[in-house]
Amino acid sequence: MTQHSQARAQRLASERERREALFGRFLEEAAKLYADALQHKRDDTSALIGIYALTNRIRLTSSARVVESADTVVRIIFDAYLAPNLTLEEIRMSWGDQNIDPLRDFSEACREELERFGKL
Repeated sequence: MTQHSQARAQRLASERERREALFGRFLEEAAKLYADALQHKRDDTSALIGIYALTNRIRLTSSARVVESADTVVRIIFDAYLAPNLTLEEIRMSWGDQNIDPLRDFSEACREELERFGKL
């Protein structure tokens, strides 16, 4: 492998690691907020500041599909905070519903994007 090829491979690996860490932080924050939103109502948006910042960091470098998926996750979380609270039993009963896993499309979009930087 030439020096140029090695440097390029290292840059791609570094970028993949950076994006994977960013996507992971978004997923963790979104999961916490969504779980909270299912059982609590909020009158202020201060809890959403972290996810808003992560979404915009994602917007800087990610594909349109990843950005759109992140925006959808934030909208779902926001809507869940405005919706009536659910009991644990109601959450369990709706587990098969697509809306109960708002992170799935985002995760799949991220996986596709990360594969562009080399095999996972």
